[in-house]
Amino acid sequence: MIVLRPAAEGLPCALWLRPNRVLSRKGLRRLIMVLAALALTTAGLGAWQGNVFAPLFALVESVAMAVALSVAWRAGDRGERITLDETSLEVRALPGQRRIHFQSHWVRVKLAPGKGRQRLMLSSHGRELEIGAFLADEERAELSRKLMVLLADLRGPWRK
Repeated sequence: MIVLRPAAEGLPCALWLRPNRVLSRKGLRRLIMVLAALALTTAGLGAWQGNVFAPLFALVESVAMAVALSVAWRAGDRGERITLDETSLEVRALPGQRRIHFQSHWVRVKLAPGKGRQRLMLSSHGRELEIGAFLADEERAELSRKLMVLLADLRGPWRK
């Protein structure tokens, strides 16, 4: 998901990149509860037919499933913020503190072939950085077009 905040007086232009998330936190809890209830109900039927260990295994499975779904859901918190002004382009990885600066007049945006997908690369002065790795191919192509337009606007009419 790409969210563009246009430049306002005193504030640079910003692009927020986030993976698409299907479930809210509340939806995730409901899904875990429904799956655990189904597993425990099935285990209860198995115990009724003589498999006394079925509820124990269903409980372990439910806990493992809840942990795995929670870890996968939390991976959706990652993202990137790209801040653009007349002099610099800054990419900040979220939720970390990694920041990489490029001079906005020298940075180049390119889509490069990768392992079964296109990679969106920013390059300047011998440094390269892949951005939007968690986005779909169509979103990366859209992001490259947006970045090229924003950079061209910042550079002015003589560099277009």
